[in-house]
Amino acid sequence: MRFLVISDAHHLRNDGKLVAYAPYVKEMNLWFSKVDEVQIIAPTRYNKPLLTQPFDLQDIQVTSLRRLEFHRISMAVVSLLTMPYQLVVLCFAFAKADHIHLRCPGNLALLSCLVQILFPRKKKTVKYAGNWDPQARQPMAYRWQKLILSNTFLSKNITVLAYGNYVNQTKNIKPFFTASYYEKDKEPIVKRGYTGELNALFVGTLSENKRPLKVVQIVEDLRNEGVPVTLDIYGNGPLFESLNDYVKKNKLNPFIHLHGNQPLSSVTQAYKKAHFAFLLSRSEGWPKAVAEPMFWGCIPIATAVSCVPWMLTGDDNQTRGILIKELSNASEIIKEYLNRTNKLDEMSNNAANWSRQYTLDKFDYEIEKLL
Repeated sequence: MRFLVISDAHHLRNDGKLVAYAPYVKEMNLWFSKVDEVQIIAPTRYNKPLLTQPFDLQDIQVTSLRRLEFHRISMAVVSLLTMPYQLVVLCFAFAKADHIHLRCPGNLALLSCLVQILFPRKKKTVKYAGNWDPQARQPMAYRWQKLILSNTFLSKNITVLAYGNYVNQTKNIKPFFTASYYEKDKEPIVKRGYTGELNALFVGTLSENKRPLKVVQIVEDLRNEGVPVTLDIYGNGPLFESLNDYVKKNKLNPFIHLHGNQPLSSVTQAYKKAHFAFLLSRSEGWPKAVAEPMFWGCIPIATAVSCVPWMLTGDDNQTRGILIKELSNASEIIKEYLNRTNKLDEMSNNAANWSRQYTLDKFDYEIEKLL
């Protein structure tokens, strides 16, 4: 099988090896293990720090296309001028492929969504890694991708893997998940106590979308109100320096620590001991920063974005985390839960039981069915 991947993710050469963003590589290794040939069409230049790892399969044909960007007039002009060439490259690659796999959302992905209309007989899958919530406010390019992919007249012979289970979806939309751990990784859950010292985590990119400063301020408020909580921050990004400056300026160093990017093994050890994990994003797909701590009984504190409400309550109405609807009263909500330690113990168990359904073993099996 000739497997074609279209992605906006940057694919780079490092010490002679093909590398990309580590969580993406971990998933794609499973897809690639089941096919004969792989071609990837993606951008291949990036001059910022990126947490990467090499693909298991290195015999991959990589076709470089520039990232389409429209944030500035000059970038928009260049993108429009290169678009005809990109359309030709995509059409030739689609014609040769046995299975087409689109990674959405993204501008190159949007172009691919249009091209796939011309190939109704080709078998296709789409991994929509963004927020599929029909009610979400999103950029126009994202909305167009969702409209095209949901239209069964325009998008034929295609399965769209979307995070969350929403009503009134077309038959080609399949609720899906992602995973970080195997069945063999499961260990007994450590029973926490919630009456003494508490530890919270933030894991993710330090960007405006993730609102790490708000996490720091909530922990700062809790400390000021007498709650003995510490915060460990794992990740890097454009806000790292300003966040570090805020912590130093306000003398929060004794209980807030920035660790930068760390391997999953280190973060996992932190999950096993921590009481809570924050995710206050404005937009998400399948948030691993919720699912991963849940796997270890660490209770997520998260905003009601994308499929997060379904993850924390689902169809069974079990409480698996603390849902924050208004950031202005987040610390008060957390303090209310800290007065109900039995409820927190139950929440921790519920979180682990739910998350442990979604292992890499199951993910691998579902991919095999799709191919």
